[in-house]
Amino acid sequence: MKVKQVGENIVVNGVECLDLELTLDCGQAFRWEKQADGSFSGVAGGHFLNISKNDGGDLVFKNTTMDSFDGFFKNYFDLDKDYKKICDTLKEDDLLRSTIDEYYGIRILNQESWEALCSFVISQQNNIKRIKLIISRLCKAYGDEVAEGWYSFPSAERLSALSVEDFEALGCGYRAKYLEKLSKDVAGGKIDLEKIKALPLDDARKELLNIYGVGIKVANCALLFGFQFYEAFPVDVWMKRVMEYYPDGLPECFKGYEGIAQQYLFHWARNNLKN
Repeated sequence: MKVKQVGENIVVNGVECLDLELTLDCGQAFRWEKQADGSFSGVAGGHFLNISKNDGGDLVFKNTTMDSFDGFFKNYFDLDKDYKKICDTLKEDDLLRSTIDEYYGIRILNQESWEALCSFVISQQNNIKRIKLIISRLCKAYGDEVAEGWYSFPSAERLSALSVEDFEALGCGYRAKYLEKLSKDVAGGKIDLEKIKALPLDDARKELLNIYGVGIKVANCALLFGFQFYEAFPVDVWMKRVMEYYPDGLPECFKGYEGIAQQYLFHWARNNLKN
């Protein structure tokens, strides 16, 4: 990977296995919007970014400083991880071999734990369009404007001042009571997300399942997408159908990267299995 500054942009050459659309619009993050020119704009970690690929396949981080790239976005997009090697290992499985070849370039984003946990609480019994709308309202109402029309995800401290009715006004529905208690518990120190992040997977999952409104699917999604547990394996209705292809359990080649395998299998299921 080679990184250079070109004017006000950061240009990164040599990154394999990163398809922006498959990664940013696959349901793991909800703050990215595809632009008319094919690029994506969004806010992560309090930073606004527009990102695209040029004709040579280089990643172009627009209006980004080297400090922001080195200090945040390199880790956010997991650019130091050898995804090609991981995918080559996963392709020892017959179904994943064809799936990875067809949908090559899905990555797990290293999202902030707080935002990911809130987002997947909101995601319960919801579709992606509505999840994005609710989160957009939440950020516009209580986040900080980091670029024109783009807002940061509000902190637990900020949201802890809200009532259930405030969350309901954003369209959160029955999830409002979960978000209200979660915000107060994190802000007050009853829930320590950094401590959870440092635990072994099974212990971290148990801690999340103790949170009001967090079930097994939300816990596993948060662990994979916000706590960097790559071995977490969320199962929804699509993945239950996928598991019929693995009656003896997940193959050995998935070990340690079950969550990356899950993303490919989930995408395959949504595109190939009939309702």
